Amino acid sequence: MRQSQLFTKTRKEVPSDETSKNAQLLIRAGFIHKEMAGVYDYLPLGLRVINKIKKIVNDEMINLGSQEMLMSSLQSKELWEKTDRWDDKNVDVWFKSQLKSGGEIGFGWSHEEPITSMLASHISSYTDLPKFVHQFQNKFRNEVRAKAGIMRCREFIMKDMYSYSIDEKNHIDFYDKATEAYLNVFKKVGLSDLTYVTSASGGVFTDKFSHEFQTLCEAGEDNIYVHKKEKLALNEEIFNEETLGKLNVKKEDFELKKAAEVGNIFTFGTEKCEQLGLYYKDENGNKKGVYLGSYGIGITRLMGVLAEVFGDDKGLVWPKEVAPFEVHLVRLGVNEETISHADKLYEKLNGEGIEVLYDDRNLRPGEKFADSDLIGIPVRFVVSDKTVSENKIEVKMRTESESKLLSETEALNIIK
Repeated sequence: MRQSQLFTKTRKEVPSDETSKNAQLLIRAGFIHKEMAGVYDYLPLGLRVINKIKKIVNDEMINLGSQEMLMSSLQSKELWEKTDRWDDKNVDVWFKSQLKSGGEIGFGWSHEEPITSMLASHISSYTDLPKFVHQFQNKFRNEVRAKAGIMRCREFIMKDMYSYSIDEKNHIDFYDKATEAYLNVFKKVGLSDLTYVTSASGGVFTDKFSHEFQTLCEAGEDNIYVHKKEKLALNEEIFNEETLGKLNVKKEDFELKKAAEVGNIFTFGTEKCEQLGLYYKDENGNKKGVYLGSYGIGITRLMGVLAEVFGDDKGLVWPKEVAPFEVHLVRLGVNEETISHADKLYEKLNGEGIEVLYDDRNLRPGEKFADSDLIGIPVRFVVSDKTVSENKIEVKMRTESESKLLSETEALNIIK
């Protein structure tokens, strides 16, 4: 992509009401546009990052045996009334609307009810189990607080997966595999050292046990207690003597940290399936309830956490796995030889399947470098009159302060 043609524009200023670091950087760098509090548009650079994250997550879900699908965001009032989760007293994040033909609908904040209702027509026998399905979809939550940029939105992209198992043993087996898959996701996006599997209560989802995936982050809205030596963490709501006793650990072994929840997994047992009429018949023809599990990752929230955790005083710093491009090729100088050299390098990178953003704009070097730092692509190639005369490329990693003059072969080897 030539930067002169890219639908984006860096900015020095951000909306006056935007206080979060992640949104400030993403707006200034041209990744997102703010519509209103808690509502953002994702521009081409931002969408490229989202698609990279989605692919990492999707690959892990497919490896688990889950199949991708897509359900409607419109929700049936009658369906959610069956599980007593339509009433705002029980679930206070609903967006609801009136149908012109009469009646009420909701906008999906989660999908356990509609997916379970749908599977009632797909599952009738033990031979139909297990089933695992997932989707990537916009969710709507009527958040009272929407001041954390894209880390807490009223509309956001979420991956939600649902497991339907024959019994508790099989459910727990899949639950544990899903936990490992989630840890793989956070490792691949560079957050492994900062992310903890955190024991928590089920909240509005379920009264069964649950686990959150919490990433240490000063801008996070959660408080978790992290063990000083072990990779163990507890949400503050269950940090009590009873829990500590069950784990055989001491209160003084933990320290309080700020964290952002980037994923969660819940066990529903058989109750929700029974409420919605989802049963199966076992080998002896006996009617039994199906075990339900729910597994979420906030895709856009994860993008915000990456911006928050890795961003510095110059701009965004993307891990290579999710960066919008692999290389930022910056051309300095306007003489024909330099332009020709940069153009040829751009074509070569494209030809070798390397994703490259080519800054072919006629701007001062300082402006180009400032934009490059702000956008945060991991590797910068600089072609200038000086590098052309020496038959070199100036290479700078976004995480390093110094650049190096390398041959074209050496520079390409860094990418490969």
